[in-house]
Amino acid sequence: MEDFVVVRGIVLKHAPVGDYDWVATIFTAERGKITAFARSARKPSAKLSGLVEPFCFGTFKLFAGKNSYTIAEADIENYFEGFRADLEGACYGTFFLELCSFYTRENNEDKDLLNLLYFSLKALLKENIPNRLVRCIFELRALVIEGEYPGIPEGQKLLDSTRYAMGFITTSPLNKLFSFSLSEEVLGELDRITKEYRNTYIDRPLKSLEMLEIFEY
Repeated sequence: MEDFVVVRGIVLKHAPVGDYDWVATIFTAERGKITAFARSARKPSAKLSGLVEPFCFGTFKLFAGKNSYTIAEADIENYFEGFRADLEGACYGTFFLELCSFYTRENNEDKDLLNLLYFSLKALLKENIPNRLVRCIFELRALVIEGEYPGIPEGQKLLDSTRYAMGFITTSPLNKLFSFSLSEEVLGELDRITKEYRNTYIDRPLKSLEMLEIFEY
């Protein structure tokens, strides 16, 4: 009897392998970051064609082999198709995917981080909140989820509104995180702090930052 597992997650990246296959990295709620083969998925008529692209979010039925997974079926709930027409949003979204890839590990359940990623990607497609604010919220709350958030920095002169925003970001329910706006001055302070924390807690270069910096500088 074949050994199947069902997981819920999002495709972080994929790469071609062989003549017609993809190998996908999927961030799952149940098993963390896993690698799975999508056989013949590069053929336009294949059952899995278009279902293992980055940002595809849904349920994946996997055959668990001795040393790897193979995708048998995929039920995609959200393709985040809006990023196809929104280069800036896609660059931010790709950064979020890469940051999640940095944090998550195989067989490490991380439902909170996956939920944060999902809400953050949806927020990037809204016009009423700046992408830079979405990024700050995502990065700070990810630090909280991963147990690395150091708190509001001591010894820095910060606006009261900045301190309040950081408290709101780090404690509010995920579905309330993207419900506010900030002045440019407060967002600037929040941005600076977020980047300081990134430089402290991320110990490797992030490729997606090169493209993202085009929109932020």
